[in-house]
Amino acid sequence: MTFEQLRIFVAVAQREHLTRAAEIINLTPSAVSAAIKNLETYYGVELFHRVGRRIELTATGRIFLDEARATLARARAAELTLAELGGLQRGTLNVAASQTIASYWLPPVLMRFHDQYPRIEINLAIGNTRNVSDAILNGTSDLGFIEGEIDEPALLMREIAKDALMVIVAPNHDWAHGHPLTFADLVTQTSWVLRETGSGTRSEFENALRREGVSPADLNIVMTFPSNESVISAAAAGNAAAVVSSSVALPFIEQGRLCAANITLPERSFMMLHHKERHHSRAASVLADIALTEK
Repeated sequence: MTFEQLRIFVAVAQREHLTRAAEIINLTPSAVSAAIKNLETYYGVELFHRVGRRIELTATGRIFLDEARATLARARAAELTLAELGGLQRGTLNVAASQTIASYWLPPVLMRFHDQYPRIEINLAIGNTRNVSDAILNGTSDLGFIEGEIDEPALLMREIAKDALMVIVAPNHDWAHGHPLTFADLVTQTSWVLRETGSGTRSEFENALRREGVSPADLNIVMTFPSNESVISAAAAGNAAAVVSSSVALPFIEQGRLCAANITLPERSFMMLHHKERHHSRAASVLADIALTEK
């Protein structure tokens, strides 16, 4: 068994699709399929169920996935240790970030790191807050960046920036005219398009409602989307309101495609995560220091 086979297996398991996994790891679908088949044949196991064009992990595959991830995480730790001995002249740093941070706040931070250590490869995985925290917990990422806080004792969280959420609507929406709104109005006067459950934006919005005595269950949510872009497009095209970061909304407001509703939501924090018990590599420490100076 090789690390390459493990890397291929984890990629396929995470995406449950051979072609998509092949695109991510820059291999042909046939090479990915052959690697999986070789593993199954050599060890006499079935790792995936083939269901039409999709594939699903078998019970054996799910058990093996945990071991494969742990082995790859240990291999990355060994690689980074050697890279440190060479003065960070080579190596890989795996970072996970939620969509808003990855799209707007994080790129300048990563470029500052790259300017100092151009031979360290940075792999950025983008997901929602739950995806990011899971990546730190299972060791697939060294540092994580999320919106808001999470309750996870194994992770150390540090604030790196502040952010404001905004309620946005299309120019033809009743709320586009600027009259003041109460939190009670949010559940009685409009429908909503929101990010999916598990996203930092959704969680922070729901927490703000609860603090004001409003139940998120009373929102008339007509659609949920896995990206800020989809939420923006849906809000601009229809009569539903949405909630996104001000950094996401402002360009669309300036273009006249959206309007900000007249209600102020509490500020939230952008947080940096790393595992309390795992080795914090020099590369991760440098990136963390750069991120903290952006605060």
